Amino acid sequence: MFGMLAPCPSRTPDELKPRWMGHFCGLCLELRDDAGHFARLTTNYDALALSVLVEAQQGDDADSRNAGPCALRGMRRQRVATGEGPRLAATASLLLASAKIRDHVEDGDGLAARPGARGIAGLTADRLRAKATAIGGSIGLDTAPLFAAIEGQRGVEADAGLGTPLTAVTAPTEAATAALFAHAAHLGGRPENTEAFRTAGAAFGRLAHLLDAADDFEEDAERGAWNPLAATGSGIEDARSLAREALADMKRALQSARIVDATLTELLLDRYARHAFSKTFGSSCSTHRPPTAERRGYRERRDYRKDRRYERRSRYDHGYYRPEPRNFFAGLCAFTVLCCTCQMCCREEYEGPWSRRRREGCCRDCDCCDCCPCDGDCCGCGCD
Repeated sequence: MFGMLAPCPSRTPDELKPRWMGHFCGLCLELRDDAGHFARLTTNYDALALSVLVEAQQGDDADSRNAGPCALRGMRRQRVATGEGPRLAATASLLLASAKIRDHVEDGDGLAARPGARGIAGLTADRLRAKATAIGGSIGLDTAPLFAAIEGQRGVEADAGLGTPLTAVTAPTEAATAALFAHAAHLGGRPENTEAFRTAGAAFGRLAHLLDAADDFEEDAERGAWNPLAATGSGIEDARSLAREALADMKRALQSARIVDATLTELLLDRYARHAFSKTFGSSCSTHRPPTAERRGYRERRDYRKDRRYERRSRYDHGYYRPEPRNFFAGLCAFTVLCCTCQMCCREEYEGPWSRRRREGCCRDCDCCDCCPCDGDCCGCGCD
């Protein structure tokens, strides 16, 4: 379960929670049926926006069905989305997962850096790509341009240097997401929405890319890894400004589209997107700033070394350090246990299956720290 549009219970009206879960479960079941159980690991929060956009154009005519009990939702039944919307979301999830694994293979980092894992990772990326192509073909989506755009990202990054505009680096991501959003207009039976959705998709891709770059800024600097903000000399504040513009562009584009029911669309692509922005950069409200005076514009990371619940004492220097990450198979076993016991959804905190870092359950209660206190509803606030 990945992506920037993670659910925020305190910002989600009770009547919309079952609908959001219906799309989430619909995507998961679509991945299972069309690509196998393993593919369910690629479930992506951001891809849900595609399923929601298709449904938003169809209203009550959108396809759905009753699903049986599932451990991931506390053995409760659920009305889930079906049809072309979840298939488009499944295509996007598999496409993103394939591209991410391929990046690790080519860079020789992550799990792909472990002995014997590189070949398996490469085969996995190829398999996910083939499944994405097959599912995309079933809904009339040509995935070749999408993969070409994603594969072109490496060349763009290689050519980027000091002074290169950030928009040049985010362009491949924007092109891929724009194509996916545009196809949602076709599947929803509203071809007149194509250009509006294409514009919203490009803005969404830019926002996701910038948030990811800002989130990884410190970690990439420590590891000596490539980061677009450092490579182009743009910095956090430039990324913040562009991300804020992307939020506004996406909102205007969606408002110009003809949508039957925009309730869930506004939740994901407005409220959740602004929440993701706030977690990374601080509030999207022009008049609100986090109380910390020395905040540097990105989310401050907790020093896990100070949390004794997730540390072990070193017998060499008597200091504290984070537990060693698990290998692929041990992490897979831990992931299975966490999923089957619903800890990844319902537990307030749990230990990451591979990294062993402290994580927070996706359905936990939260106080939405660093969000604009008015959430854009107050007069004269200037929120985007």
